[in-house]
Amino acid sequence: MFKQQFNIRVFFFRHFKTRSSYKIKATYSNISCAASKSVVVDGKSYIGDEYTNVTPKILSFIGINNHNRKDHPLNLFKQRLVDFFYDHFRGRTGNPIFSIYDKISPVVTTNENFDSLLVPKDHPSRNKTDSYYLNKTHMLRAHCTAHQSELIKMGLDNFVIFGDVYRRDEIDATHYPVFHQADGVHIFTPNELELIHGSNVNIFDNDKNNSNNEKQEVYSIEANDIVTNHLKKTLVAMIKKVFGEEIEYRWISEYFPFTHPSFELEINYNGQWIEALGCGVIRHEILKNAGAGNRIGWAFGLGLERLAMPFYSIPDIRLFWSKDSGFLNQFQNLPKDGRMKYKPISIYPQCINDISFWLPKEKPFCPNDFYELVGNYGGQLVEQVKLIDQFTHPKTGNVSHCYRIVYRHLEKTLSQAEVNEVHKLIEINATQILGIKLR
Repeated sequence: MFKQQFNIRVFFFRHFKTRSSYKIKATYSNISCAASKSVVVDGKSYIGDEYTNVTPKILSFIGINNHNRKDHPLNLFKQRLVDFFYDHFRGRTGNPIFSIYDKISPVVTTNENFDSLLVPKDHPSRNKTDSYYLNKTHMLRAHCTAHQSELIKMGLDNFVIFGDVYRRDEIDATHYPVFHQADGVHIFTPNELELIHGSNVNIFDNDKNNSNNEKQEVYSIEANDIVTNHLKKTLVAMIKKVFGEEIEYRWISEYFPFTHPSFELEINYNGQWIEALGCGVIRHEILKNAGAGNRIGWAFGLGLERLAMPFYSIPDIRLFWSKDSGFLNQFQNLPKDGRMKYKPISIYPQCINDISFWLPKEKPFCPNDFYELVGNYGGQLVEQVKLIDQFTHPKTGNVSHCYRIVYRHLEKTLSQAEVNEVHKLIEINATQILGIKLR
């Protein structure tokens, strides 16, 4: 049943491939024009500008924190990861050396989300079509790694961050504009490397020209290999702790702006390879800028939903937001190391409506804008939006798109009349807001 829905992309930095205990409250007020939008998050107001693209619907997710809700599957899965790091890494006194941060506000600066991680100025992840902006200088984090430099500057060497992250994306069973991540960092001093290696290790390479695809030029081959091996050994142990010793895995070389070398870990689950996480050796420039330039370290990131879905056999990412007691009750009183298979409350039929329109000539059309509009007006009723046809008129050059919108309620059967009403609302607003012309 869990089938081909797992066309899964790694949540660590899918954007970046080539290719506190308080509840946060958020509001949105449209004062007079687009440039005057005022966004309030946790009592702090952010004056809108030409970058502001966050919507009331997206703001409504702030403060829910499914990863911290008792008996929620994301919280249970998170706790498995926390237990691994607490048990696997202990100091001389027997106490855990990793600290956990799971209540950090999702509002970050663009410097924290991009610049501190060496993301190029022209990288597409910075575009308004890919990220949610409060204004030009502040945004909703696209990954929990946005807090990495800040925590290192505070003197922390070993930590894992859990939190909700926000990205403009397509809509289907495994994609949602709000999801949850775990991002971890482990930084080593020369003495710590020596304890691992058994002899003295020089972190840095005196030959500045000794750079290749396997390491950063500033680090010695020895130090790079020790940290890389430690990283891979740790993450394989974590995956085996969660999915079992017999889980099949493989490593894939990858590119991220903030780590080098970089890797993805894939696991074979039910006969299908799933990208489980991304990781690598932290760029020395990042550590240096954060006040830890005399050290070397690794980092990883993973999406909680994307691993919790196969782990609990949850077929649709929207279910993690369900308020139906029939969903959450299945996870109550689950033992600490317990595992269960989600049982569908009921299977309700799909309703499928297509929408075909000519793209506007006056301004560029972005599919993510349409996906978000559908999500805003269709809400939880929308299971999937997919481009099924495109056509260019041979004489006029006009371009037409046809999208298939699949509607399905998680808790009841939808009538075609109900769906048509929502679909009409989408048509009207797509025409008014995006400038499209219905066919």
